[in-house]
Amino acid sequence: MRLIIYAALVAVSLQLVGCASVSNGTTGSMRVETVSAAGQAVEGATCNLTNDSGTVSVTTPGSVLVHRSSSDLHVECKKVGEPSAAGTVTSRVAGSLFGNILIGGGIGAIVDHSNGSAYNYPEWIRLVMGDSEAVFDRKDFVAGAPTLSRKPPTGAERKEAVAPVPAEVPAINSVPTEGKKAATPTS
Repeated sequence: MRLIIYAALVAVSLQLVGCASVSNGTTGSMRVETVSAAGQAVEGATCNLTNDSGTVSVTTPGSVLVHRSSSDLHVECKKVGEPSAAGTVTSRVAGSLFGNILIGGGIGAIVDHSNGSAYNYPEWIRLVMGDSEAVFDRKDFVAGAPTLSRKPPTGAERKEAVAPVPAEVPAINSVPTEGKKAATPTS
């Protein structure tokens, strides 16, 4: 009887292995658009999308199947007479990976990680010609709309994000001197 139960558990476990592979597949469709800095559509740009699984090309506006991967997707778009556009599409873990870990154990998670099916990219991105630092993140995905770029902060924006340290710190009389109590600040 024990042998039958053990065999049944093994059979069920083998069926659950690769759940994300079955539900997500190893490729995903991505819609790619290009616009000018003024927001006008730029049609006919050739975009190359590259990750550790290879490179695919699409002419904008258009859709292409990209191989899912744990690595980010690098996009470069070019059109004669226009400045080029480039960006990074961030790879994110799909929810099915966690279900795979809970139900199927580590084997399914390893399979889905290695074949890329445990990861997702945004379904629709829009690059601005002339922008070479676009960053697209699936966390910003909204159904029926393109995922817009999260541009990395510029040098000036980085300075503003970090609070400036004053050259002189005002003295607070909080260090006791011989025979005196420390002053306490009052509100």
